[in-house]
Amino acid sequence: MITLTPAADKAIKRFLRGAENPVAGLRIFVSGGGCAGLQYGLRLERDKSDDDYEFDLDGTTLLVDPMSRPMLEGLTVDFVDSLTQTGFKFSNPNATGGCACGQSFSA
Repeated sequence: MITLTPAADKAIKRFLRGAENPVAGLRIFVSGGGCAGLQYGLRLERDKSDDDYEFDLDGTTLLVDPMSRPMLEGLTVDFVDSLTQTGFKFSNPNATGGCACGQSFSA
């Protein structure tokens, strides 16, 4: 299960409302890259894939592909908006290491 903090939920709903085209939800995924080997990705999706896992969190639809799901189990997503940093932050119990930016991890 993925958890959104109130700040992340608010930010995601703002992005979904502001989308130019209708969207099925926000895709959260893991791909190779970053300084620790794996990185998080976020993308507004127009359509849900047949094999996607769909999570409805208080009216916010998250889509996760089957390959990313095991690495995202237990993930908490936060949104930070301060003078020094703006963006999503991830807290992942499956990560065995990470980098200082918080956007990249190893499993």
